[in-house]
Parts: sequence; C-alpha cells; structure tokens
Amino acid sequence: MSEQKFPRRTLLKGALLGVAAVPVSALLGRTATAAGAKVDPNEPQAKSLGYVVDSTKVDAKANPNHKPGQMCSNCLQAPTAKPGDAEVACNIFGGRPVAAKGWCKVYVKKP
Repeated sequence: MSEQKFPRRTLLKGALLGVAAVPVSALLGRTATAAGAKVDPNEPQAKSLGYVVDSTKVDAKANPNHKPGQMCSNCLQAPTAKPGDAEVACNIFGGRPVAAKGWCKVYVKKP
C-alpha cells in the first residue's frame, strides 16, 4: 500500500487560486449580462447625465448646452457609430447600446 502525501504548498496554492477565481468569474458574468442591455433613461447614471432617447425632446432650460443636430450617432463617445444605425455603443455607459438619436450632457462632437 503506497501512501501519497499531498504537499501543503500545493494545497495552499490551489485554495488561493480558487478564492481568487470567485470574484473574477462574478465580474465576468456581470459584465457579460450588462454589456448587451440597452441603456434605460430611468437608470440613475442616465438620469444624472440627462440621457434622452430622442435628442429633439431635450429640455432646453435644463440643458442649455444642447444644440440641434447633436445626437449620440455623431458623438465622440460612440466611436463605432455608422450612419443609419438605430443604436450605438457608448463609452460613457461601458459600451452598452444607446439610441443613435439620443443625447446626454457628455456629448462631444466627433472631429
């Protein structure tokens, strides 16, 4: 009968790797589900940035910096936007899709 010993270092390494993998897997799972979800104008972050789905409906009194023609499709924060897209990925919202005709206070015109 052979007696195999399990080295203490190997056991500790395995335990540490297992403990470290839990937060990483949770973070990856959360990112995967959030990445595909379209930004809702009622979300706290969207509200704080004054995000609206239709830039023609921006409240001029609350957002005096808004000018006609400003929309997510021609914003610097949506670098992959193409003409005719209904939705564009926005860097401000972690790459989540926003309405191409939308607007928020972080708008910066593409050069």
